Amino acid sequence: MRDPQVIAEKLLAWYDRHARALPWRVPPGQGPADPYRVWLSEVMLQQTTVAAVKSYFLRFTDLWPRIEDLAAAEQARVMAEWAGLGYYARARNLIACARAVSALGAFPDTRAALAELPGIGPYTSAAIAAIAFDRPETVVDGNVERVVARLFAVPTPLPAAKPELVALAGRLTPQDRPGDYAQAMMDLGATICTPRNPACGICPVNDDCLARSQGIAAELPRKSPKKPKPLRQGTVWIGWTDEAVLVETRPARGLLGGTLAFPSTGWDGSDLAPPAHADWQKAGLVRHVFTHFALDLTVMSARLDSPPGRGRLLPLRDFSADALPGLMRKAWALARPQARAGGDEL
Repeated sequence: MRDPQVIAEKLLAWYDRHARALPWRVPPGQGPADPYRVWLSEVMLQQTTVAAVKSYFLRFTDLWPRIEDLAAAEQARVMAEWAGLGYYARARNLIACARAVSALGAFPDTRAALAELPGIGPYTSAAIAAIAFDRPETVVDGNVERVVARLFAVPTPLPAAKPELVALAGRLTPQDRPGDYAQAMMDLGATICTPRNPACGICPVNDDCLARSQGIAAELPRKSPKKPKPLRQGTVWIGWTDEAVLVETRPARGLLGGTLAFPSTGWDGSDLAPPAHADWQKAGLVRHVFTHFALDLTVMSARLDSPPGRGRLLPLRDFSADALPGLMRKAWALARPQARAGGDEL
């Protein structure tokens, strides 16, 4: 393999011509980006695609253009705007971090100090330090892991290979333009060095890639077999009146923590009775997949003729399915036609 500096120079030259236009980025060579926008995008991008994040990022920065604005926002409003993006602990940490940074007066500019903020781990602290403050930190996400595994022909399967890949990536990180370099590596993995059918012929560092020279680029990185996800079961109750829908706010900690939801039980370790006496009818079954388990959720629906013993009745004028997490949106989609079939205008 050639000198790491040569590889970095090739990648930067390629990035200057082919960088993806993303709403949180500044153009190549035009200096560090706004740390607020870098941080917000990196938190949203954790385990989420660029395509899914773009609209959320634009909406958040329109509603809260500065971190001080986000710090002053009501948690319920932020959680509602986050709905559908998943991994809701990120949203709770987003608010906590915004308030911590607002209290400090600005983002810290070193990886170590950034890592002390709520919700900022090794990857995110490195990304902010490099992209927003031009620190020569090594930024390794899934795309970078794949590029490095192929450049060095690393046979060790993931996740066991992670420490080795981080160490090898560190050998390549340049002192000059580290923020642009980090984004160049990400773009290379996202657009050329893709998981399937990598476009090795147009890769700017194909002459330096050991996996390509060995004819095994498409096989790397190898991955250990995944264990099958356990299946959980539960029940969700969707009740309504002429003017309201029965909802609750989930506990701050745990699955879908802090989100607006319908009363449910079983799937999250709870063992609760129906929230009201009503003629509950089965509307269907929702299948949803979380990180560590799959879920079959039975959807029960009913018109409520007596006060509920759990949750609160939210006026229909204040209710929006867009404020629900994805699981609850699926449940609502099943129950709503049943309500309309009974003559209720939900």
